[in-house]
Amino acid sequence: MDNLVPPGSFASPSSPVFQIDPVCHMNVMPETAAGSHPYKGRMYYFCSRRCMERFRANPEPFLVSPKSEIRNPKSEISPTIYTCPMHPQIRQPGPGACPICGMALEPEMVTAEDEENPELADMTRRFWIGAVSSVPVLFLGMSERLPLIQLLLATPVVVWAGWPLFQRGWASIRNRSPNMFTLIAIGTGTAYVYSLVATLFPHLIPSPPQETPGAFHVPIYFEAAAVITTLVLLGQVLELRARSRTGAAIKALLRLAPKTARVLSRDGSERDKPLDQVQPGDKLRVRPGEKVPVDGVILEGQSSVDESMISGEPIPTQKGPGDRVIGGTINGSGGFVMRAERVGRDTLLQQIVAMVSQAQRSRAPIQRVADAVAAYFVPAVIIAAVITFSVWLAVGPEPRFSHAMLNAVAVLIIACPCALGLATPMSVIVAVGRGATAGVLVKNAEALEIMEKVDTLVVDKTGTLTEGKPRLASVVAVPGFSEAEVLRLAGSLERGSEHPLAAAIVSAAGERKLQLSEARDFRSVTGKGITGYVEGRSVAFGSLSLLEELKIDTLGLRQKAEDLGKDGQTVMFIAVDGKATGLVSVTDPIKESTAEAISRLRREGLRIVMLTGDGQTTAQAVAGKLAIDEVKAEVLPQTKGEIIRHLQKQGRTVAMAGDGINDAPALAQANVGIAMGSGTDVAIQSAGITLLKGDLRGIVRARALSRATMKNIRQNLFLAFIYNTAGIPIAAGVLYPFFGILLSPMIASAAMTFSSVSVIANALRLRKVEI
Repeated sequence: MDNLVPPGSFASPSSPVFQIDPVCHMNVMPETAAGSHPYKGRMYYFCSRRCMERFRANPEPFLVSPKSEIRNPKSEISPTIYTCPMHPQIRQPGPGACPICGMALEPEMVTAEDEENPELADMTRRFWIGAVSSVPVLFLGMSERLPLIQLLLATPVVVWAGWPLFQRGWASIRNRSPNMFTLIAIGTGTAYVYSLVATLFPHLIPSPPQETPGAFHVPIYFEAAAVITTLVLLGQVLELRARSRTGAAIKALLRLAPKTARVLSRDGSERDKPLDQVQPGDKLRVRPGEKVPVDGVILEGQSSVDESMISGEPIPTQKGPGDRVIGGTINGSGGFVMRAERVGRDTLLQQIVAMVSQAQRSRAPIQRVADAVAAYFVPAVIIAAVITFSVWLAVGPEPRFSHAMLNAVAVLIIACPCALGLATPMSVIVAVGRGATAGVLVKNAEALEIMEKVDTLVVDKTGTLTEGKPRLASVVAVPGFSEAEVLRLAGSLERGSEHPLAAAIVSAAGERKLQLSEARDFRSVTGKGITGYVEGRSVAFGSLSLLEELKIDTLGLRQKAEDLGKDGQTVMFIAVDGKATGLVSVTDPIKESTAEAISRLRREGLRIVMLTGDGQTTAQAVAGKLAIDEVKAEVLPQTKGEIIRHLQKQGRTVAMAGDGINDAPALAQANVGIAMGSGTDVAIQSAGITLLKGDLRGIVRARALSRATMKNIRQNLFLAFIYNTAGIPIAAGVLYPFFGILLSPMIASAAMTFSSVSVIANALRLRKVEI
């Protein structure tokens, strides 16, 4: 296939590059492979560690080219990539079954359309055909008569309808990855093959003497094999239907994007274009009640825009010229003209969908518990079934063989670990989708799990506690300099900086129509300020520590700076030719939602620590307004990570909230990094959780989602563990000596189906959890 390329070759970023696992022949991506191993100058990639270990032990038998490598370009153009929700390293074009757990693979990227699930359609067809044939077999089996008729009716059920179950069972044995299909295949296969031999060659099997003349002397179990197969197929149908509902959140997001956009041509005409034909720079008209087609900036007009799809907040936001709008949001009663900036996969909506899809395939640390149990569980169950068979055959009541066979099959069937494997992934998939609809974008399941354990929240001030839109507050000049001159020199130097405070100063200079000059030898001193030459004069502009470092006297300005700082303003000193010449102060208003968010987080028992590069006075003024527990002022970007490490050494679980490039290392160091959706791409990529609204109340939502998810996972694991713990002894017959109770394999199969469906149903409750 075209997407399978040898090591060392290249492919375009838009097309996935696959490697074939030489052991099981699954297609895997090198980036997500479970392991790799070099051999004879080539690197081989594997879907699981078991495959890698088998290859390492003896590579040569696996180097025969598999049939799956035969390429058919016509049928493999832009294939849909399917992956396993329990083992995301498994990826292949088209549907199939996971070689590790046997679970049906799902499309990696959900689409807005309700496409037919081929796996569900196939399993549904097999179930109904199996059910029609199983009913008469069940009634005939009660009388143990007409064995040939039972054989004819049961064979299509077991062999044809149940064929996928045997395929997956054999794949699990071949790949040394025992799973639920291993047990099902062994159980039903044993019952069917034994009954087949007993029917066609009864003389080969010794049977006890029968009292009733003419009775069939050898017991057969066609009804058990057929009914179990049908019930397992029913379980697969119910599971696939329930799993299809876990993508509802992504489908809802995708459906937010309109199909067309109204494009304004240069000649003044307007026409509707398909959304995929819109280009950056196009002018688009958005009429009242329409959805915004792509991300962009309003050029003309005003309106209120419902942004609840990204923020979770139902109150519309007023928008006007210069304001940004997001594709998929809903325009209110006004109309406007916008310029398209981000289209296609670059829009925020598409990025959200991609991140949510990735997060749903990630694995929470608690999954390791289930993985560790599952690794030993299936072999232990097979041993338990063998012991059950042996004990009943040796000391059980007559008919001993019949009791031994039925109880051993019941143990195999009821112990299927499907519910155990589904417990964590299903909850994570649903929870991540629920978070996305509330403006809480979870990047990975680990962050979701840890969030409930967080006891310390470290927050950056600018853009996190505040609006991140600073504006000039005041200008102070020493004798010999005017305020305009101080602002002009500061603006000329700051024009080469990307800091938000620089933008406020340059903007204020422009509003006052000051003529800015070109700065030369511009140098940024991280966390302190900038220096350079303007019109041949040496200019330094920044914090008090910058001027102290340059040994410039600031005593005449310190008291004024202190007074401005007490009002919460950020104060910067300017020096020209080695002498302090004035102050420039900038104010960044605290977000309206910040005080409420901090109060709610404190009530939850979190310790709040604020980090800022501002002076101590300004920092304390902001902290006093918000009742923040601890303040770290004059913090350099490189020391933010050190502060978090120090808190972690104290035994604290730390979440860090920030929005700037200089916050990225600290976000990565924290147990959970939380990025503001209004922040930089670097900060968002470094964080485990992104708040799309840039509102700290999103942290409250994230913690509520984390608590609900972990509670749901624990419930699922409890259901799975208790079910298997109680089910296996009952199926083995421990109650028979006391109460005469035996568990039919058919009832065991129904119970196994119910356990898997109950776990999925419990996970789906997270779709409606209040956060």
